Formats: sequence, C-alpha cells, structure tokens
Amino acid sequence: MTRRELDAAGVTDPALRAAYTHCRRLNARHGRTYFLATRLLPVEHRPAVHALYGFARWADDIVDDLEWREAPDERDRLLGRLESDLAHALRTGGGSEPVVRAVADTADRYAIDHTLFADFLASMRSDLHVTDYPTYADLRAYMHGSAAVIGLQMLPVLGTVVAVEEAAPHAAALGVAFQLTNFLRDVGEDLDRGRVYLPADLLAAHGVDRAMLEWSRDTGRRDPRIRSALVAAEAMTRDVYREAEPGIAMLDPRVRPCIRTAFTLYGGILDAIAEQGYTVLHRRAVVSRRRRAASAAAGVVQVAGARWRTRVRRRKPSAGGAAFQRKGPVQ
Repeated sequence: MTRRELDAAGVTDPALRAAYTHCRRLNARHGRTYFLATRLLPVEHRPAVHALYGFARWADDIVDDLEWREAPDERDRLLGRLESDLAHALRTGGGSEPVVRAVADTADRYAIDHTLFADFLASMRSDLHVTDYPTYADLRAYMHGSAAVIGLQMLPVLGTVVAVEEAAPHAAALGVAFQLTNFLRDVGEDLDRGRVYLPADLLAAHGVDRAMLEWSRDTGRRDPRIRSALVAAEAMTRDVYREAEPGIAMLDPRVRPCIRTAFTLYGGILDAIAEQGYTVLHRRAVVSRRRRAASAAAGVVQVAGARWRTRVRRRKPSAGGAAFQRKGPVQ
C-alpha cells in the first residue's frame, strides 16, 4: 500500500495502515488480473478494495490448500476462528489478523452489511464437505455467498449514480461471472482438490460425469464429450457476463474504467480457454501479458477521460449531469 493511497483514504492509525498494506500484498501476489484492474481506481478507493479481496483470499486459502496440509476438521477449526475473529472485529474494531482488522475498518467506513460476510463464510465452510453440485441452481445458491456477495460488498465502496438497489443485481452477477470463469479455468486443479464445480446436470447433458473428468485429468487424454460440456459451460458463463454488464454504467464514472477493465480481462480468460481448445483439464488458460497490457492501457485512457469530465463538471455545476449517489469513507 502506498502512503498516497492510505493518506487519500484517511487511514491514519499505524496498525491499520500496516493491515491494509498486508491486504494489498495478498492482492498483488494472488490476484494478478484483479490487482491490475484495481490500479485504475481512484487512490482513495484502493485500500478498501484490497481489504475486501484480502479477507476473501485469506478465507479461501484456509479451505483451498492444494497440498492439503491440514485435515478437514483442522480447516474447519481455522475457519471458525476466522469467523469469530471477524465478528469480534466488526463489533469492536479489533481483530487478531491484519486482514480482519482491515476488512472490519472498511465495513465500518462504508457501512457494508455484515450479513454479506456471514454469507461468504457459510459458502467457504460448505467447501469443506460439499464436493459437487447436482444442478446449476444448486451452484448459484453456493455462489451467492462465495461470489455475489463480493460484488455487493464492493458497491458502497465504488459508489453508484443510481439507487444501490438498482445496481445490486448487476454487481452480484459480475461476482458470479468472475467466479464461473475461475471454475472453468481451474477444472483440473479443482479435481485435484476433490471438487467439481461444473453442474452435474450440465455435464450429463453432454454424456460427461466426474469419473470421465478424472480419467481425462489422470491420463491426459481428451474426449469430444468433455469439450462439448466445456463449451456449454463457457456459454453459460457468458450469459452471466451479459447480466452483469449494464451495471458498469450505473457506477461512479471514476470507477467504471477499473470495473470495465476487470470485465474485459476476465472475459479474456474465456477467450484464452476457447483459443487453447478447452484443454483446461490439462493446463491452465492464461491471458497473455500483451493482452493484459493492452486492456490496462485502454483503462488508463478511460480513467484520464473520466477525471477530465469530473473536473469539468465541478467547474461548471450548472452544465447538468446526474448527481453521484456515492458514499465516501466515513470520517
């Protein structure tokens, strides 16, 4: 976390500044696509976004350790301790973990609904014992807590030009679209963890089941039925992106370039999956550095334009334009 970002956000307490900095490091290390987009946000918004991502990353790491160093009951205990620590921090502002202190401070500054954190942790706990989803409806219920709530947590931080209730369904859909993209990209790695996030009914419609996926993962061999199922999963995911996209125009104009860039970069993962022949069971699809750089450059241009328009509106308030319904940090 840069001093400039923390100063702009009004974070003055040294311990809190260290906690936010820790979250930024988590974001930079684990979320290359997301971190790149976050750099396009106004500086005062970045610490809160890093805190929300850092907390989600911390919880996810407890349940998703690929090396399975901890037994399920131990991961359940660690998740319970995190849940208790967060509840305490949301009440008092304390917390034993830096990510917890930072996210509790963010929740307080932006009046984020505490039930969103409870829903998130409930989905994380289900990952300890749920290994597949019979239907898409079952998966969407899980993703409410694991992904949709992230979009809803972000709304008060980003700000809107419409009523929050109008933007909320699109924000939730964007969180789901991003997670569905990750599920498709990570089919092989998730199998190694004993999980299948592609709905069983979607797979069955193409003659695929878990055993076939495991066979392909273990042998490196391919089957046209698997490819057909993955193509259908991609189409399903793109439908959710279409649900989400109208919400970008509902955000504060200054943050739209960031969200548009994230939207483009995550969509680029789907493009890469298709371009690489849907071989996600055997290798992870990665957006090229050149493509990421091009998206970031376009975002920078959009940021410059948004800042210029904002300055013009401030100089000429009578020129019109919608008033932002943006919530800034609570001082």
